[in-house]
Formats: sequence, structure tokens, C-alpha cells
Amino acid sequence: MAIIVDTETRLVVQGLTGSEGRFHGLRNRAYGTKLVAGVTPGKGGQDVEGVPVFDTVAAAVRATGANTSMIFVPAPFAADAAYEAVDAGIATIICITEGVPAHEMLRLHAYIRGRNVTMIGPNCPGVLSPGKANVGIIPGEIFREGTIGLVSRSGTLTYQIGHELTQLGLGSSTIVGIGGDPVVGSSFIDVLARFEADDQTEHVVLVGEIGGDEEEKAAAFIEAEMSKPVVAYIAGFTAPPGKTMGHAGAIISGSAGTAEAKKEALEARGIRVGTTPTEAAELVAGMAKPSEER
Repeated sequence: MAIIVDTETRLVVQGLTGSEGRFHGLRNRAYGTKLVAGVTPGKGGQDVEGVPVFDTVAAAVRATGANTSMIFVPAPFAADAAYEAVDAGIATIICITEGVPAHEMLRLHAYIRGRNVTMIGPNCPGVLSPGKANVGIIPGEIFREGTIGLVSRSGTLTYQIGHELTQLGLGSSTIVGIGGDPVVGSSFIDVLARFEADDQTEHVVLVGEIGGDEEEKAAAFIEAEMSKPVVAYIAGFTAPPGKTMGHAGAIISGSAGTAEAKKEALEARGIRVGTTPTEAAELVAGMAKPSEER
């Protein structure tokens, strides 16, 4: 099994005819993802290397049975693209676009929550289920299939820890980059709950960063609701005090939201925390067997 994307994923890329949408959409197809359609208003009837392009998501769904959308449109139009996907019956939306205004995401978040739709992002690297499907910009070649679930606010650190796990002979069930904005479609808790229910996932790595309190909320959820071991890593232990840096969600208020405060909150709940990506991977390796030994 896997979560969010798998062999049943039928992908439509909103913005497939743009340079970024084309590059990553075709890269996802090369990985093995079923890329069935693209959507660009006014370009219906065209194709991108054999992938049909439609004017609307609804038309794409009717013609191809698409069930997952990847959004690669400019920030001013990204929220509207997500509304269109929801209204067309798309069940999974992965928005790569960054710079989506927070007030637009608040309205979209409320709209989606009542419709049994999973949204990942915006400002995220996407979702990869190794050996099954890749939807986003995650470099699938550095991951291998296995039993470790990985959920992260950071894109680059997701790749770093994934590479570290691969070097240790460990594979992943699904890698989820939820995005680093203040308002995102799915929280740590949303993804952790899915990993808890997933038969393939045996261990989980949570990659957080400075700012906000999502990691503290996740710690409480892990203690109360999860039976599977979780290891965490928090980016920002060396962040200069008072300096704004990183994602839009990386805002520290006083001592709240610092890497050290998050580490203490997680460890108080019995969750082991690595202070570097390498240490986090090694903590997981101490609990999990290399996938080739399974």
C-alpha cells in the first residue's frame, strides 16, 4: 500500500503547457505515473508529447477518468485552479505553486474540508510513493521502496533525509511534502493519521522547521493516537535570533517556534529528535531493518 498517490493515480496537470508543468509532468510520467491529461484554458485539442490537453478540468475528467490534479499555474490563479479541480470531482489535489496568498488558502481550505478532498500544498514538492507514482518535483531516483513514511514541511530536507535513508539501505512507503506556508491543505496530523492506518508503513519520519506550532500539535497527536514509532528532525537549530528566513510559515514569536522549543516539545512526548538529517536517519535505522533484508 501507499498513501495519497499509488498505481491507481490518474494524473491531470493544470498548466501542462507551461515550461515547468511540462518538465515535471513528463518527468512524473517517465517515473511511471499515469499522466492522462493536461489542462490549459484556450489550448484544448492540443497535446504535449501525446498527452491530450483540455480547456477545463471537467472535460479532462470526463474524457480520461483523471482522479488527481497537479497544479502548476501562476500564484494569482492557483486557488481558482484548485476550486475548478474540486468542482470537477478530483479527489486529490497537489499544488506545487508558491506565493498563493494566505487569505485565499483560508477560504479554499474551508471549501475543501467539507468535500472529502485531499489537498497537499501549496508551495510544496508533492508526493512520491516509490515504485508506484510520483506527483510533484521530488527526485524519485534517490528514494527506494520500503516501509518508512516521511512527512515534511521542507522540500530540500525531504530529499536530504531520503538520500540518507537510501544510503543506509532503507526505503519509504510514501514521501509527503506538505509545504511551508502558514496555511496548507494538509497538516502533519492529517498525514500522520494516514501513515498510522497504512499497512505498508512501519516507521515515520517527521521533518519540521522553525516557526508556528504544527510540530507541537503533531507531538500531542503522536503520543495520543499513534502506535508506530516516529523520529523527528527540526530544521533551524543554527538560525540567527531575530532573523526572518526560510518559508513563509517560519515565523518565530519570542521563544515559541524555535527549533529547540520544538525539540523539547517532541521529546517530552517520547519522540526522538535528530539534530541533523544524518542523525535523524540513523535514529530510524536503529529501529528499522534495511529493506533488502525483508
